[in-house]
Amino acid sequence: MRCPFCGHEDTQVKDSRPNEDGAAIRRRRFCTGCGQRFTTIERVQLRELVVVKSDGRRVPFERDKLARSIRIAMRKRPVDEERIERIVNGLVRQLEASGETDIPSAQLGELVMDTLREVDAVAYVRFASVYRDFREARDFETILGSLAAPDVADPGEAGPDRPKAR
Repeated sequence: MRCPFCGHEDTQVKDSRPNEDGAAIRRRRFCTGCGQRFTTIERVQLRELVVVKSDGRRVPFERDKLARSIRIAMRKRPVDEERIERIVNGLVRQLEASGETDIPSAQLGELVMDTLREVDAVAYVRFASVYRDFREARDFETILGSLAAPDVADPGEAGPDRPKAR
């Protein structure tokens, strides 16, 4: 591993431990050239994924970009960092397990939206507003309307086994 400080090729691993529920290994390294210490994280990668953009461009899949967009959607929400990492790991595993190396950006966006919808409604709306490029308040109304599940009764509504709240 090349030292990020001086570029020296000879670094030594001082400590290794599992990270992210065993999905990665965190290694503390020492550069024999400049004496600096740094950390690397190694993850299993089953295949090289490529994101196919709507205009046909093909770009390498970036796990960090996916994680960053989910963190932005989850900002100031009651979801801890560990949960976000599990979400990202799950999405990446799902993509790798699909057997496809070319992932359409639309499929990736929908997969993220489906996951966020289950985790946090506010994060879902935030992500959807950027992903679907909302331009008017009506766009928010549409997505919020899709969140209202018709089979889940509002606590204030009357139901077959519950009288109307007063």
